Amino acid sequence: MNRLNGKVAIVTGASSGIGRATAKLFASEGAKLVVAARRQAELDSLVAEIAAAGGAAVALAGDVRSEDYAKALVGLAVARFGKLDIAFNNAGTLGEGGASTQVSEQGWNDTLATNLNSAFFGAKHQIPEIGKQGGGSIIFTSTFVGYSFAFPGTAAYAASKSALIGLTQALAAEFGPRGVRVNAILPGAVDTAMYRDMNDTAESQSFVTGLHALKRVATPEEIARSVLYLASDDSSFVTGTAALVDGGASITRS
Repeated sequence: MNRLNGKVAIVTGASSGIGRATAKLFASEGAKLVVAARRQAELDSLVAEIAAAGGAAVALAGDVRSEDYAKALVGLAVARFGKLDIAFNNAGTLGEGGASTQVSEQGWNDTLATNLNSAFFGAKHQIPEIGKQGGGSIIFTSTFVGYSFAFPGTAAYAASKSALIGLTQALAAEFGPRGVRVNAILPGAVDTAMYRDMNDTAESQSFVTGLHALKRVATPEEIARSVLYLASDDSSFVTGTAALVDGGASITRS
């Protein structure tokens, strides 16, 4: 407990799924939080849950595709809590799917803006503040899709999420001398609304479950615990990694 005591963290995509689970876990480990997503009501309920458990959090709703929003989140962390130590840039979308030759220009651009540009804009403004503390941790949410596994009809999603790995490595090399660690998690299938939207039949869910060595999908709370490791000093010598948290999907052939 209290692995993040005294730390201040930003969590994007915090209204549901992995982001919400991670925000609650961070708070239980002592962090003060700025939580971000599009939906104000969901963020407000998260802040209330954290406060009821004795934690501290503030919400700011907005569009992660906007650099101004990324800057505002950092500003809010500093104004409310005095600093920034950790950022979990988790917001993402499946984007426009279907046959890749039919994906629209707008669909492609929106997917990259949400999954990739938002992470870059976030880190761009987070790193200077984290550097002022002598270092800290930035984590991106990538995926096993486009890295160790491929599905038809997911070109924009796979491209945008796998690009986060290159961004992770570049930032880790550039800012490691300032003590800023940058890592990406690559979850397998996770039981979230996004997963259920993509797999809306029992047959589809059974197929995806079977891809994993553990023959099940993860809970958001399980992924949150891996994020906590990368956010905490437990991973003080870990940077530039693409950390698979995929239930063995990358090694399963049966």
